[in-house]
Amino acid sequence: MNEFVLPVKVYIEDTDAGGIVYYVNYLKFMERARSEWLNERGFGQRELLESGVQLVVHSLHCRYARPARLDDHLHVSASVATLKACSMQFEQSVCLGGDTLCEARVDIACVDAQRQKPIRWPEALRAVLTSDISSQ
Repeated sequence: MNEFVLPVKVYIEDTDAGGIVYYVNYLKFMERARSEWLNERGFGQRELLESGVQLVVHSLHCRYARPARLDDHLHVSASVATLKACSMQFEQSVCLGGDTLCEARVDIACVDAQRQKPIRWPEALRAVLTSDISSQ
């Protein structure tokens, strides 16, 4: 897969009282990785919204294997696994060194920002997504 990796440091605000990353923050780290993946390909969230396109999480499946802790330096990956007319699926992981701490499959829908109804991918974005998948 054409994998994008975002380095993330764990700060106190990411942890619970025991210094362990609070479970929902893994999802925030993954959201950041998807946003940066998109930015790296020339599509900012703001520009998409201004053009009437919104990307929303439709569903996800997440598995937590081991905890991350305060001051850990993580690698959060994102890669497109499948592409459909109005949706795509990302495969993502949060790793520390060679250990996978958390992994997820995240389904993203492309919707009209005003009507909140599914729409087809804009042609330029679809071309980038298709290229990402075909380079796997």
